[in-house]
Amino acid sequence: MSDAAGGRAIRLAYLVNQYPKTSHSFIRREIVALEALGADVTRYTVRATSEPLPEPADEAEKGKTTAILGGGLISRAGDALATFLAHPGRSFKALCAALKLARHGDRPWLAHIAYWVEAAILARWLVRDKARHLHVHFGTNSAAVGLLAHVMSGIPWSFTVHGPEEFDRSAGIGLPAKIASASFTAAISSFGRSQLWRWAAYEDWPKINIVHCGLDRDFLGAPSTPVPPDGQLVCIGRLSEQKGQLVLLEAAALLKAKGLSFRIVLAGDGPMRGEIEKKIGQLGLQNHVSITGWLSNTEVRTQLQAARAMVLPSFAEGLPVVIMEAMALSRPVVSTYVAGIPELVVPGETGWLVPAGDATALADALQDVLKSDQAHLERLGTVARQRVAARHDVAIEAQKLMHLFQS
Repeated sequence: MSDAAGGRAIRLAYLVNQYPKTSHSFIRREIVALEALGADVTRYTVRATSEPLPEPADEAEKGKTTAILGGGLISRAGDALATFLAHPGRSFKALCAALKLARHGDRPWLAHIAYWVEAAILARWLVRDKARHLHVHFGTNSAAVGLLAHVMSGIPWSFTVHGPEEFDRSAGIGLPAKIASASFTAAISSFGRSQLWRWAAYEDWPKINIVHCGLDRDFLGAPSTPVPPDGQLVCIGRLSEQKGQLVLLEAAALLKAKGLSFRIVLAGDGPMRGEIEKKIGQLGLQNHVSITGWLSNTEVRTQLQAARAMVLPSFAEGLPVVIMEAMALSRPVVSTYVAGIPELVVPGETGWLVPAGDATALADALQDVLKSDQAHLERLGTVARQRVAARHDVAIEAQKLMHLFQS
């Protein structure tokens, strides 16, 4: 894929608040797919992640990624100063933009001054690395840095909004101003686009495009395996408030009270692990629920293939990649009527949907999964696989992005 300026690969820069990260595998897949199309992608992160990286591909990405808040303090200060001296007018304009974001934002002005300094460092690197376009994932602080780096460097920028945080804090993070400044904004679902339309000026609506998160051949090319006969279910995701694992435990207690045979694997880790472990003990679910911690892609596939279905009882979401992964492996999904999830999970066709926070409805759906025969679950899984392959192939979604970058 040639650059619009003639013949050479287009030089892109990617910025994420924390990258690489176990929960950001979809960004790695996107970057790799763009490189397969001929793009030259330089990776930046605001800060390096402190979480373990069980996936070897993420560990490899770590060596390709430069952290703004890392390295030598003198070197980083020198990069910021170089931008201020080389472009004083643009730097002052960016400072005004940072203070404007602070005036209407939910973070103190000092945080926005920090974004301004981080942006000065990034702007220096973008010029040094001859980037033609900067793309940012998430519309929060990393997008603020991207906007300010654009003002300082003159290099066009864009960003992908995932939710739910951006939708919870749209005014506080200056989402309308970011959309107005960007060349385009990508939403990962139709629901996400509708939420951006809520906050964007009407004249900016044409700049908001749907670009799905995608799966690569590791999932889309994986062979289908039979649904196992035993009653194992898997819930994959960060152990946090928004994922609803505590409601899942309440549902599990209802299944136990009915005498059903089942086992639920919570695959992941996070800030609520202690509370979840405590709840497992209080409900007497030690023989029914286990926690694995973070897993590699291979381990995630193994857990999904060992389960009758994947369950994710989220309260708030964008559109979870793990749902795509389960469907690609021909597993039906039990989830909630939240955000973009109903765009993939269709009741009676690819799985079950229940109201968020309703433990009784969730228990009823899980009982259906446990009592369904294998043939029925495999029919749901086949349709699920077809649906995700048609909508979430990372190679196709990367082509959409490439077109947006070039235009």
